[in-house]
Amino acid sequence: MKTGIRMAAGSFVFALSMGALAQTVPPAVRQAEASIDPEKIRAHVRFLADDLLEGRYPGLRGGDIAAKYIATQFALDGLKPAGDDGTYLQWINFVGMKAIADKTSFTLVPAGGPAIDLKFADDYTVQNQKLTPSIDIDAPIVFVGYGVTAPEFNWNDYAGVDVKGKVILCIVGDPPSNDPKFFGGKALTYYGRWTYKFEQAARMGAVGALIIHRTDLASYGWDVVRNSNTSEKTYLRDDQTPQLEAASWIQLEVARKLFAAANMNLDTEMTAAGQRGFKAVQLPVRLKAHVESTVRRFQSANVVGIVPGTKSGKDQAVLYTAHYDHLGFVPGMKGDNIYNGAADNATGTAMLLEMARAWSAMTIRPPHDVIFAAVTAEEQGLLGSQYLGQHPPVPAGQIALDLNYDMILPIGIPQEINVNGAQRTSFYPVVQDTAKRFGLAIVPDPRPEAGTYYRSDHFSLSRVGIPAFSIDPGTLYEGHDRAWGEAKENDYIDHRYHNFGDNYTPEMDFHGNAKLARFGIELGWEAVSAPATIRWNAGDEFEAARKASLQAQ
Repeated sequence: MKTGIRMAAGSFVFALSMGALAQTVPPAVRQAEASIDPEKIRAHVRFLADDLLEGRYPGLRGGDIAAKYIATQFALDGLKPAGDDGTYLQWINFVGMKAIADKTSFTLVPAGGPAIDLKFADDYTVQNQKLTPSIDIDAPIVFVGYGVTAPEFNWNDYAGVDVKGKVILCIVGDPPSNDPKFFGGKALTYYGRWTYKFEQAARMGAVGALIIHRTDLASYGWDVVRNSNTSEKTYLRDDQTPQLEAASWIQLEVARKLFAAANMNLDTEMTAAGQRGFKAVQLPVRLKAHVESTVRRFQSANVVGIVPGTKSGKDQAVLYTAHYDHLGFVPGMKGDNIYNGAADNATGTAMLLEMARAWSAMTIRPPHDVIFAAVTAEEQGLLGSQYLGQHPPVPAGQIALDLNYDMILPIGIPQEINVNGAQRTSFYPVVQDTAKRFGLAIVPDPRPEAGTYYRSDHFSLSRVGIPAFSIDPGTLYEGHDRAWGEAKENDYIDHRYHNFGDNYTPEMDFHGNAKLARFGIELGWEAVSAPATIRWNAGDEFEAARKASLQAQ
């Protein structure tokens, strides 16, 4: 097994047993797989991406219609409700926050120098995570390098500095590395994600954080930062984790001005921040900020159903996830103003529904529960899956595996898959064997530096210890060369992804979606029938969470 991931001896033995198990799928499971119908997937996509659903935004009419549609399908297929009060709906309290541009101000105030007024959206973005209508900040700025505390790498950017009541300034991404054993080498770790940097700043007592944007490190331009953070941002209302008064990004050129005002050179300081022994430094510059926001309180629901297993007690349930929400619509806009989200993620939701139907109709019952969760608010920061991970229908330690489906382009039958994260688990030999039987070559993550593992709902389940990964097609399809697949993917990203053009069309080909659904059913059966608990590999960042979840049973 050439994965590049360390495995303990016990994990290796388990891996062998898992690999051997991959030939034992019963005929009834194969029959259920064969029943997966691409036209049923099409029908679900056609409805979920209809203008009637207004882009399936959480807490609005279209999102509620989608949730009720999914719940109705679960009921028709005979799944057991696993939501609130005997229903399929797991209701979540949210707060939507949007900074009011003309009532929000950011000013950099150097000691002894002229103040620098920043322009909202062009120079900076800000979100008030405290969920209050307004906040005021007048605090010193502390440069903390990459803003990372990683004991396993002997790295602490906060060492020797007190940031309580202050504003931290940090660089997006990981400390630079070419060693896969040190911050993942070229691959981005969670320490490099902006979500971690805000979380850690709040844990350290900071009132605000300024992330320096760099396109090369973020893997996306300022327009993505601007668009994502100047519209409404959604938060879990009852989240008890520390939060910032000002969670902000600044342009690279703004950071240059800031360091120049402190008589320092940004490039020099960024280079120093990537070296061991870096020491945080308080700059002779303060941030004066006033943030006013609209506050919208609302509810949206995960939709959760179960195909019950035959065994009780400490079991090893399998979880399937897909997010059903999308970006809604733009009121008052002329022309097409609806983000229909056909590929993202009516496809994954439709596949989830078809797999639920097939599992429920199976002529044999699984040995343990099989759970289906259509989650909300993925586009708002994986919030629905975060809540599901915190409030699972069975304890996290009793869930053997999460298989996630997100944005499966309906363009034909794939000949390869990406299962980024599976190689980090003891289940990977089964994935390899099953993929081989399906004629699917496993390809690596094409952009490990982008940290794609941390950008879909499986990540939320990983954080509570559940082995989890998404199933995605590669770029090689039956009847076409790789250039064709790459062109199709690039065309979607350039013209339809998170855009008004992500619409259902009759030309869509759902045979590939059906194939990946069949693949998921077989993986699910292997996991639910596994002879031992599936684990993260020794040394993995989620290993401790898995051990904690197993001990908590």
